[in-house]
Amino acid sequence: MSPVLTRRSLTTTLAGVVAMALLAACGGSSSGGSSDKVRFGYINDFNGASLIAIAEAEGLWKKHGLSADAKVFTNGPLQIQALGTDNLDFGYIGPGAMWLPASGQAKVVAINTLGNSDRVLAQPGITSMQQLKGKTVAVPEGTSGDMILTLALEKAGMTKEDLKVVPMDPSTIVSAFSSGQVDGAGFWYPAAATIKKQVPDLVELAKNGDFAEDVSFPTAFVAGNKVVADQPEKTKKVLAVLREAMTFRSEHTDEAIKLTADKLKIPVEQVKADAANNKVLSVEELDRLTRDGTVVKWLEGMNDYFVDAGKLEKPADPKTYYTGDLFTGAGK
Repeated sequence: MSPVLTRRSLTTTLAGVVAMALLAACGGSSSGGSSDKVRFGYINDFNGASLIAIAEAEGLWKKHGLSADAKVFTNGPLQIQALGTDNLDFGYIGPGAMWLPASGQAKVVAINTLGNSDRVLAQPGITSMQQLKGKTVAVPEGTSGDMILTLALEKAGMTKEDLKVVPMDPSTIVSAFSSGQVDGAGFWYPAAATIKKQVPDLVELAKNGDFAEDVSFPTAFVAGNKVVADQPEKTKKVLAVLREAMTFRSEHTDEAIKLTADKLKIPVEQVKADAANNKVLSVEELDRLTRDGTVVKWLEGMNDYFVDAGKLEKPADPKTYYTGDLFTGAGK
């Protein structure tokens, strides 16, 4: 398998754009009487925003002695970069960015959902990965779009060297694919649904489920290393908020979808379709899966992929970056 973006080059790239991303981040805060402020990053989709929307609507930040400044980002790697530069306390990442905490750049403080939103998309008439050979394929590097493309190429006996891979941010991929400037993309829903409106005959060449036997795709919430080490009480409060919001989401999924739609200012049906691409996990399930070692196995499987893909030099012990004991302990 051809090596993908290295840690050094990704860090350099992100360092150049993180300041702009932070300036562009939209603030959506819920304030309480406490001065214990938390800066929380999220992505504009059901996975990334639903718990934030619930926490704001249900007053959970204030209930747990916090005031939250929520900032929207386009992807997980940018949030990891913001955590490292102390511009963010907590954030959300998809599975493709999980190698960053595995390399020591952040802590995974909570597993969120099991993702099934990633796709390899192709223009009409392209019906196999082999037919993408020599063609232009866009991908947001270091994300789950990058991950699904790499896995699909490996399954087809190909590497990125067989393609003309063009790094692009998500919004550019939408316009480039819709206008026919690229032949394919490693991408995800719900943004892919926007493309589908413009190119209704597009072809989905690969999806997460195609690799379910070998790799799980957990989405997660992350925190800065210093936040976890130096601010244990704040960390516990944030985890308590996330746990309570998770309980609401699993018990009142339709209402959670509506609250997310309201926050993101998009139609409920769009969020509902997005949610259907992912498996929501209850707090009880997450506690059990953490205690019985299942989450660690998920992360170990992903680490093997990241080593093969050239993003990690060697497998990392998930216990060094997944603080499962803090997550379960916040429920006591």
